[in-house]
Amino acid sequence: MSDDTTPKVDVQIPTGAQPNVVWDDSKMTTSFANVVNAVSSREEVTLFFGTNQTWNPSSSKDLKVELSNRIILTPHAAKRLWLLMGGLLKEYEQRNGTLEVTRPRDRAAQ
Repeated sequence: MSDDTTPKVDVQIPTGAQPNVVWDDSKMTTSFANVVNAVSSREEVTLFFGTNQTWNPSSSKDLKVELSNRIILTPHAAKRLWLLMGGLLKEYEQRNGTLEVTRPRDRAAQ
């Protein structure tokens, strides 16, 4: 059902025109993460961020990761994030040198 008191807004952006993006950071929070993991389904990509809480890994066989944030993205938004991060890290490595990273499954095979 339609509410006749709700004004109808017809937004038309001319072909080829780019909308002006206004970044509103009034509700933004900041978190630190040194651990990230991800899972996906057909409909979404989920990123988990956390902090490794095991300060002396040689004394424990378990690594405790305190998860702090879960970000759920559409596959299209995840692809844009992947492209954005790829470009950002390429620029970072050009300025600061190559980052060497092993995947968790690579370490398990060692």
